Amino acid sequence: MRRILSMLKLNTLRNQMLLGFLAVMLIILTFVGGITFHSVSTLLKNNAEKHIQQTAIQANGRLESVLEQINSLTTLVSTNDYIQQLLLRDIEGHPATFTERQALPSIINLVQIYTDGIKSVELYNKDGVRLYPLDGSTLRDKVPEDWIEMATRKEGSLVWFGIDPLDPTSLVAIRQISLIDRHFTTGGYLLIRSDRDKFALKESLSGEGDGETVLLLAPDGQFITSNDDSISQKTAAKLVEESDDQNVSIGKRSFIVVKQRSSVTGWTLLILTPVNVITKGISVLRTTIVVSALMGTLLFTLLSFFLSILITRPVFRLIKAMRSTRLGILKPIENVSSTMEIQELNYSYNKMVDNINELIQLVYEKELSRSHTELKALQAQINPHFLFNTLDVLYWSLLDRDEDQLAEYVVAMSDLFRYTITGSSKGGWVKLQDELEHVKRYLLIMKMRFEDRLEWEIEAPPEFSNVELPRLLLQPLVENAVLHGVESKIEPGWIKLTVAGDEEWVTITVEDDGMGMDEEMLSSLVEGLDSGKVSSSKDSGVGIANVHRRLQLFFSRENEQGAAMTIDSQKGQGTRINIKIPVRGDKMS
Repeated sequence: MRRILSMLKLNTLRNQMLLGFLAVMLIILTFVGGITFHSVSTLLKNNAEKHIQQTAIQANGRLESVLEQINSLTTLVSTNDYIQQLLLRDIEGHPATFTERQALPSIINLVQIYTDGIKSVELYNKDGVRLYPLDGSTLRDKVPEDWIEMATRKEGSLVWFGIDPLDPTSLVAIRQISLIDRHFTTGGYLLIRSDRDKFALKESLSGEGDGETVLLLAPDGQFITSNDDSISQKTAAKLVEESDDQNVSIGKRSFIVVKQRSSVTGWTLLILTPVNVITKGISVLRTTIVVSALMGTLLFTLLSFFLSILITRPVFRLIKAMRSTRLGILKPIENVSSTMEIQELNYSYNKMVDNINELIQLVYEKELSRSHTELKALQAQINPHFLFNTLDVLYWSLLDRDEDQLAEYVVAMSDLFRYTITGSSKGGWVKLQDELEHVKRYLLIMKMRFEDRLEWEIEAPPEFSNVELPRLLLQPLVENAVLHGVESKIEPGWIKLTVAGDEEWVTITVEDDGMGMDEEMLSSLVEGLDSGKVSSSKDSGVGIANVHRRLQLFFSRENEQGAAMTIDSQKGQGTRINIKIPVRGDKMS
């Protein structure tokens, strides 16, 4: 029981690894499964919609081909020479005789002979009096006046109007007959009745089954044909006029709507396919993905469990061995695993034990030396005071002897030592004006040695006085300039220190007119600075290396670009060293 409870603890390495594996697996399965389901379902839905759209186009094409056949045959009838002459004489005041009208069936019935579903074809003169059949009815008794006017405006085109007002089982079309010999003026009309069942779309067009609804509507919203009585004519007309969306809801059902308008008749074909019919393949896909994910998760859980045991078993062995140290006996342990990481951990533990034993041995010795260290620290604090007091006595002695210049040098030396030895309250940072004062004191002391051989110039705009930089950053550069620019020459030497910059950066330049360096020596110095391997000999530039290293240490966290130091030198023309540092502190206004 205890073993089972220990296996259920969540704070053990094995269980955390197992849970981590499972979490990663579930995230991956969810992500991949979601993307797969969304992509495939979208593809299936789009393909189904494209198929239905193509079906609607084909169905409309078949419908228009039938109508075009009727249009062609009625065109032959309306342009027939006999009918043209008969209607022309009728307009000129010579109505057709009974004998002439008896010859019409052989011409007009061509439409019924060559086209299936035509119930009747009737011929009327310009005034709407029927010439065929021979019962003398008028066109206005058969169709509304506005239908006749519309057919007249179409000037000879076959116009389909929809359901016959006198016969709901028929569809009506009217063609105005234009007289060719009378400048295409109206000579009469053809009235065509077609069987409505001929246009009935009872079978599924897209192959999606009985759930598919097919509607054919006239421009006025009237049903031409419909295979679903549950959808009203008002609802269908609203779909034609308003709905631009492919997805609509009618009652509790959702449909994908595809519309196709006939350019011949103006009729609109609507195909409404239930969404659940289109997405039935998507449901199978979803079920397949879920079942596969569950099976994969179960299999992955088992494999992860055994894998976590395999990985953590050496760790548990190491923990068991380390528990012996609780007794206070620090001793190395034997290797408990062949795994590289566990071996490294075991080695590190053994190394730590050795170090602890050594540290315990050294504690006593350090305690004995503590008193000596404290005394030495006190002595280090007293020594600077002794030095400053001695220099002060020397200063006053020189003044008593009227050695004012030497006294000035002593003061400069005292201030130089004080600046060098005394610590800083800002972690090694000083203001630029203080650093420049220190440089001036150093140059003053060097002036005592070189006299007229040393000249210097310092150009520092006052707005940079409060910029902060590391303590004693500039003296090594000036000292290097004195060493190589003055001491190595017989004639007088010149040193110039310039400060320039902007709101973000300050550039400090130290240049001399000394011997300079050739290209090989300069390259060697630059490579040594980059690699950190500069010789400690007097002429090697160790002061420059010190400045370069301090720039890296002090400014590595101040700015992403940090500070930079560049060296330009030519043999016999002197050396120029540029230091570029980010602005730290406040600039004077």
